[in-house]
Amino acid sequence: MSDTQLPPALLRLGFRPFFLAGGLFAALAVPIWLLALFGHLDWQPSGGWLAWHRHEMLFGFGAAIIAGFLLTAVQNWTGVPGLRGTPLLILVGLWLAGRIAWLLGLTPWLVLALDVAFLPALAVAIGSSLIKVRQTRNYPVLLVITLLALANLLVLVGLVQQSDQLARQGNLGALWLIAALIGVIGGRVIPFFTRNGLTLAAPAEALPWLDNLLLAGSIIVALLMFSGTALAPSPWLAALFTVMGLGHALRLVRWHHVGIWKVPLLWSLHLAYGWLVLAYLAMACWHAGWLISFTQATHLLAIGGMSGIILAMIARVSLGHTGRPLRTPFTMSVAFVLINLAVPARVWLSHVHLSAGLWLAAAAWSVAFGLFVWHYWPMLSRPRPDGGPG
Repeated sequence: MSDTQLPPALLRLGFRPFFLAGGLFAALAVPIWLLALFGHLDWQPSGGWLAWHRHEMLFGFGAAIIAGFLLTAVQNWTGVPGLRGTPLLILVGLWLAGRIAWLLGLTPWLVLALDVAFLPALAVAIGSSLIKVRQTRNYPVLLVITLLALANLLVLVGLVQQSDQLARQGNLGALWLIAALIGVIGGRVIPFFTRNGLTLAAPAEALPWLDNLLLAGSIIVALLMFSGTALAPSPWLAALFTVMGLGHALRLVRWHHVGIWKVPLLWSLHLAYGWLVLAYLAMACWHAGWLISFTQATHLLAIGGMSGIILAMIARVSLGHTGRPLRTPFTMSVAFVLINLAVPARVWLSHVHLSAGLWLAAAAWSVAFGLFVWHYWPMLSRPRPDGGPG
């Protein structure tokens, strides 16, 4: 296909518009939330600012990056061409419609109508490719996306019914479903990227029993969040979270190589996965009544695990799929440091000094994703320099 027959570069593969939109949304959304929290904004989004913040960090920011990654990865997994051109633009439009509906404070039923379609459409887009070639190995990914769509529906029903409890259960279930995706995708790409980045003979050998245990445990955790069962301290849930944390820690130890600390695209991934481990163990501590609050454990996952691995992954994936060398500028190393500094600022400093901790975390987060947008906008919006597809 000649360049004149191709769609604009930004619409040639899913990672391009969704990584750019997700990164820009991340850089802007947290400062907006804090301005609202401290009384500097006059309008109200649908459900109020807290509802907006909880939902949009997951189904705005998180879902955009998940869509960009999976639409690109599924093409590689199956050999079936991914969405491009007008179908991809329509999917981006569905995502954007939800963001606008929430922020403008439209009526709950209208927000539901505009926001509910994106994740089912994404599930159809990736599911059709997987089912076409009967790639059963990746059906669990499709299951998680389907459950994410149901989580979003639960939040939207909570919005319509003015039920903060329903919305909270849906949001928390979604967050731990994203942890399940991190476990599945991270379990494949982190050892692979580590091998390639350090030119090792082979990645750490996978342990199928551990992979299956962690996937099943992650989905159980998410379902317990959906039901509200995991929102009250429980000794048996402390045991479940402990097993999950130790299982992920075992993975991380097996993947480790001293050489990663010289490669920003590697240490950023390993550190983010380390925050995921701590999030599981922190939640175990909360269920056991030790040392830490539910909110602190949740933000360990949301900022350290989810956002940390997102920043590291989109930096690495964007280089590979746009045909660039796998090297980042120094300022992206700064971005990786900043996203990791945002974790203790939000999780611990904000419990000592609320405003200082929140603003420091927000500044670190926003600058980190702002640096991504600054560096990657040109490559995401232009054709590959090598003339390759994607």
